[in-house]
Amino acid sequence: MKNFALIGAAGYIAVRHMKAIKDTNNTLIAALDKFDSVGIMDSYFPDADFFTEFERFDRHVDKLRRTGKKIDYVSICTPNYLHDSHIRFALKQKADAICEKPLVLNPWNIVALQEIEKETGQRINNILQLRLHPSIIALKEKVDKSPADKIFDVDLTYFTSRGRWYFQSWKADSQKSGGIATNIGVHFYDMLTWIFGSVQENIVNISEENKAAGFLGLKKARVRWFLSVDYDDIPLKVRESGQRTFRSISVDGDEIEFSDGFTDLHTLSYKGILEGKGFGLNDVKTAIETVYDIRNGVPVGLKGDYHPLLKK
Repeated sequence: MKNFALIGAAGYIAVRHMKAIKDTNNTLIAALDKFDSVGIMDSYFPDADFFTEFERFDRHVDKLRRTGKKIDYVSICTPNYLHDSHIRFALKQKADAICEKPLVLNPWNIVALQEIEKETGQRINNILQLRLHPSIIALKEKVDKSPADKIFDVDLTYFTSRGRWYFQSWKADSQKSGGIATNIGVHFYDMLTWIFGSVQENIVNISEENKAAGFLGLKKARVRWFLSVDYDDIPLKVRESGQRTFRSISVDGDEIEFSDGFTDLHTLSYKGILEGKGFGLNDVKTAIETVYDIRNGVPVGLKGDYHPLLKK
């Protein structure tokens, strides 16, 4: 049984990490969040120590290490811009890190973390759950078996509407979240480059506070992508059904169905990490470079091969 600590216990995604820790027969012994709305912990680890101040959490974790009850893993579910700092904390406490996406905001952060891995001998793991989804694995197998000169046409659409609260939170601050493409899209870019190969061309059509769209030329695919948190971008038929999210990936006109099957992907991720098969720094490098280039790219407008839903 491994000992876990969790930073960001009040966040939306934290419960999936708690479940994964429990499902893999391990224990959470300490958690941190500046917000104290963490009653969900009672459903998983009611005996875990909880802190709202980093300084006291730091002191507690260090005391555990010095008294022989060290933390083996630190799970990180904090705002994107804090990931780098919290990963460093984990490694310096002689624990491996398990971090939500995006691992970091800038490519050079990865280089620095590689040095700390070497210095400490600890490992950094990123949650890239789409790589574990059965439909995505099947698509990769299909692409891997295709002719070497085959180029696929891919449309990626992800609309996940958010209320007014979103634009008052850290998520709407590009300096903290990395912007729309990074915050809600980084795992899609990871999935696409994992399947279709390296980025040859990266064009941004639009980049706004609540939406972004562009074109990725990959080794084996032409990808038109459109990400949005604007409710009005959701197709009318979907809105009329009462849904506030629309997700679609089509390959050569065929829809890839992957709406289901997400429930246990964090648990599968944890099982892989515990077996030494997690996704490390080299795995995430391409996706971080891609979103960095999107974030810093100059939008060209509706030119070239842009996403068809932009025409509306």
